[in-house]
Amino acid sequence: MGYLVWPSGRLNLPQSDDAAAVAAAKAAMAERGGWFAPDESAASDTLADIAEAARASISRAGDWIEFGYDDAGDPKWSDQATAFYVAIAPFVRSGVVHIEGEDGARWSYSYADGQVTQQGWNGWDGSIEPFGEYVEHPLPDQL
Repeated sequence: MGYLVWPSGRLNLPQSDDAAAVAAAKAAMAERGGWFAPDESAASDTLADIAEAARASISRAGDWIEFGYDDAGDPKWSDQATAFYVAIAPFVRSGVVHIEGEDGARWSYSYADGQVTQQGWNGWDGSIEPFGEYVEHPLPDQL
């Protein structure tokens, strides 16, 4: 069970900030429910190493990280996934991550100057901002 997602996008997150972004993401995810277990992670983890907790796969090319997904990884959303995307914001210079949910819901996280903004409704919890209140909205087939 769970809510399947397919992330895509690209963020400018300097490689020199990777370790700090990982530490922030791990701390934020440890406070939320999901699949990430801080006691099972290594101190030397990179964003690519912990991306599965955010229901994504990440590849790095210099200061850019590219988001994708691994069908074999069974990418399901949780509060930890949201925490990951919020926690890395202070380290991101620019970029967008798009999320497509199993029911066709689409939302994205836009980053600029260390801030994150959500566009669209999170298909998992119905929020209109990360960790925001649920907002009743029509299902895609009711639009």
